[in-house]
Amino acid sequence: MATELHNLSSYNASDVPDGTGKRIGIVVSEWNTNVTTKLLEGAYETLLKFGVKPEDIIIDSVPGSFELTYGAKLLIEKVDILHAVIALGCVIQGETPHFTYVCQSVTQGITELNLKYNIPVIFGLLTTNSLEQAKARAGGRHGNKGDEAAITALKMIALNEKYR
Repeated sequence: MATELHNLSSYNASDVPDGTGKRIGIVVSEWNTNVTTKLLEGAYETLLKFGVKPEDIIIDSVPGSFELTYGAKLLIEKVDILHAVIALGCVIQGETPHFTYVCQSVTQGITELNLKYNIPVIFGLLTTNSLEQAKARAGGRHGNKGDEAAITALKMIALNEKYR
C-alpha cells in the first residue's frame, strides 16, 4: 500500500508479537543522517515498547546505504544469537542514475541475505524523490519507517520460530 494511503507508524499492538528475550541488530546508514537518526529512534523505541531489552539491541552504522547489506552480513556472522537484523537508510533521488543503482543494489542484497541466512533481514530503506518526502516518512506526517521495520522484525521472528 502506498504511504500516501497508510501511516508507517500505524499498527494494531495486539497483532505484534512480544519481543521479550529477542536479540535484534540494527545497521543504519550515516548518509542523510538527519533522516536516518529519526528512523533509528523509531525502530529502537518500538522494539523497547514490545519488550526487547536495550542490551539486546545491537546498533552499528555504515557510511552509506550501499554498505547496509555488508553491515547486516557482519552482524549476522559475528554477533552471537541474533533473531533479526533491521537495515535502515535513506536514498534521495538526485540528478544522476546513482539513486537507481544504490536502491537496486540494497534491495537485491537484502533479498540475498534473507535467502542465505536463517534470520530475517528487514528492508528499512527509504527511497524518495525529495528530502521533504524522506522527512515525512521519518517521523513526519506519514509516520516512521523505523517503527514499521521494528514491527516487521518482530512479526518475521515469530514466523521464523513457528517453522523451526
